[in-house]
Amino acid sequence: MLTSVIVDGFGGHNKLSIQPEGTINAVIHPHPPRGEQLSADPFRQYFTNDGTSSGSIDWAVDGSSTSVEFYISASPDVDIYIKSISILIGDGGNPALNKYGALTALTNGVEWRLSSQDTGDYILHDGIKSNLEFIRLAVDTAGIGTGTDAFLADVSGGGTEKSYLPTIDLAETFGLRYGIRLRKGTTDKMVWKINDDLTGLTTHNAIAYGIRI
Repeated sequence: MLTSVIVDGFGGHNKLSIQPEGTINAVIHPHPPRGEQLSADPFRQYFTNDGTSSGSIDWAVDGSSTSVEFYISASPDVDIYIKSISILIGDGGNPALNKYGALTALTNGVEWRLSSQDTGDYILHDGIKSNLEFIRLAVDTAGIGTGTDAFLADVSGGGTEKSYLPTIDLAETFGLRYGIRLRKGTTDKMVWKINDDLTGLTTHNAIAYGIRI
């Protein structure tokens, strides 16, 4: 058996301590590591119909005969980690959890998938058909309202629009600390596929948040 001692490299006398069950103590500092060559920057982008920040963000489209995709593509220069997604489903009339906005529950649903250059498509949800299914998927969504108004925000401002605002936390849902990675220089992308007629909605879009490094 070889006995070794690990000490800090800053001229001090701090030693690494191994506990009786083989664990090592660690301290999580309130700041990122200093002096590293790579640094993470914020990432924010709408899911668009061309995968770039210049495409259309409006999901209120007719995908019943020809599906319409809204997605975020990998960057040629940096890795993108999508950590959370903020969804907005806004409609007039009487939105309810068993509807989609205020539309009757969808027939085919909105598909959510991750497309990898190496492994192909992985379906994250095969078809979200109602507001309730979006709320169930978005485990980080704040609970507001009660009864038929549960999770429903009134943003009318004198009009009739009301909105569901599901928030998907990818780190919490999938156990990935930094979220889902889109690798630089690849054809990786995250996609929402509209398979029904959503033109009756007032507002429908999604924003991804995370880091780029």
